[in-house]
Amino acid sequence: MCGIAGIVDYKKTIDKEDKSFREMLDTMHHRGPDDEGMFFRKNVCLLHKRLSVIDPRLSSQPMTKEENGTVYTIVYNGELYNTEEIKSALLCQGYSFTTNGDTEVVLTAYIAYGEKCLDLFNGIFAFALWDNSASSLFFARDAMGVKPFFYHNSPFFFAFASTVPTLLAHSAIPHTIDDISISEMLLLGPGRSKGNAIFSEIKELPPGFCGTFSKNGLSIKQYFRLQDKPHPHSFNETLSHVKYLVRDAILRQTVSDVPLGTFLSGGLDSSLISAIVAQSYEEAGKTLDTFSVTYKNHSQYFKSSHFQPDSDEKYIEIMVNRIKSNHHEVILDTDTVISSLYDVIDEKGLPAMADVDSSLLAFCKEIKKHVTVALSGESADEIFGGYPWYRDKDIRDSYGFPWAQNTSYRMEFLNPAIKDRISSDYVNKCYCEALSEVSLADGLSPTEKRMREMFVLNIDHFMQTLLFRKDSCSMHASLEVRVPFCDRRICEYMYSVPWEYKNYQNREKGLLRYAFSDTLPDEILWRKKSPYPKTHNPEYLSALREIFSAILKDKDNPLWDILNIEKAKTLLAEEKSQPWYGQLMTTPQTIAYFIQIEYWLRKFSVRSV
Repeated sequence: MCGIAGIVDYKKTIDKEDKSFREMLDTMHHRGPDDEGMFFRKNVCLLHKRLSVIDPRLSSQPMTKEENGTVYTIVYNGELYNTEEIKSALLCQGYSFTTNGDTEVVLTAYIAYGEKCLDLFNGIFAFALWDNSASSLFFARDAMGVKPFFYHNSPFFFAFASTVPTLLAHSAIPHTIDDISISEMLLLGPGRSKGNAIFSEIKELPPGFCGTFSKNGLSIKQYFRLQDKPHPHSFNETLSHVKYLVRDAILRQTVSDVPLGTFLSGGLDSSLISAIVAQSYEEAGKTLDTFSVTYKNHSQYFKSSHFQPDSDEKYIEIMVNRIKSNHHEVILDTDTVISSLYDVIDEKGLPAMADVDSSLLAFCKEIKKHVTVALSGESADEIFGGYPWYRDKDIRDSYGFPWAQNTSYRMEFLNPAIKDRISSDYVNKCYCEALSEVSLADGLSPTEKRMREMFVLNIDHFMQTLLFRKDSCSMHASLEVRVPFCDRRICEYMYSVPWEYKNYQNREKGLLRYAFSDTLPDEILWRKKSPYPKTHNPEYLSALREIFSAILKDKDNPLWDILNIEKAKTLLAEEKSQPWYGQLMTTPQTIAYFIQIEYWLRKFSVRSV
């Protein structure tokens, strides 16, 4: 994986000595510590930082290729999992290759097919490609939104980057927010509406979109959308096809020229990935490295709940004994989790997911000491129906985003001076826009219709928050994390699978469990879903409150312009575990979220307009 960025400016000749380019490149150091490159032409600069995973000796970027007198140059971040199939087809058409990596395959496929190449790609990617003859930039983002792509556009000027801080490093891009920004942060955050990047002058290219910037301006279009159609298979046929797709996606994503491991929490998703990879490794005479995370004194302070009935340790032990992996347990302390809150903001350049992010970032740093690539079970819950809101009828049928049913509570935190400018209808507007994206086949029952809506809401919104988390936290550690369940083929297939199949035996992800009943021990196969672990240590909440109290006492703090300070002070003594973003974020995480916003406002000199 890598970091990419670039500038197209038709108003002036690009100067390779512009210090903004060096500063932009430096912001992506963690994303690509192994190599870097710059490309300059009259109106364009392309920047690249490389984390070498495939073909380390070659495949440097920016990569240029000439075909029929036209010169094309690409910067690419990602991984294609069907590289060899596409390469073979291109070779049969007479194209040649000088590298073994997928960057040249992406570049050549564009030369051969234009934007139609996107329909061929099975992978995760964000790339930009300069056509020197047309003096235009083509760019695209993968269908599932695994790899990020942010941009700024003004007349005759376009800038793009893998990260928001990279864009902010350019002198021409304002660090401004407006009322929509505040609505996103306080009414939807840490989620965001499609295409929004909090800053008023920065946008995010949505998943499955591509675009062109030329002297005629900016043009953006959607190339991928989930389409509903009658499901063609019986239950047993569906089981067989799901088993094939999941196994194939996992094994395709084990290709690497550097050490690879897997996340292992003892839950269904990570255990399934680890079991399949471990078997493949055993057949090759290798031992798989697996990784889990916990917290100092976790057993002492763990509190069982409806959403997290038990801890991970015994299930991890079952799996390690089963697959005979070389297991690494990472134990985080409170100081590390808190200090990493700020590292997350440095990397994301946006308000983040509190310790849900910071603990993952610290975890990834430890994983990086052993491997450069890791596979994670992210997105199985969104695709196979694992979350409580899929199965709890009251939540499922409630109007609005299932993980954000607390708009009135969030509104209480708005500064009274701006509250009359910001309406709770903003959330309703975003929800209606999200539902307008849903494809529905004719003749669906009310339950099936709602399940299609829930699928799209989760894929386009909740999953995007978690994928951005995974990408930014892992890349800060120079670790490439792959997410096999995000295979485009799996998502397309599962969209139209009937709910009674997905919910087999009235269990979350019942179809997935039953499909792999010969792969996992029963204790793992039928374990109740348990979320990413959080610390229950009371010293964590105590430390957060001490930090937040100091912030609230400083009347010159920029957070005073956004928050209702009196309401915010109630968090310093709040005993009730009030959800902020589903069960991932409750009172401790809400405090940490506001601490991160305060740091973000100062770190990036954010100003309101």
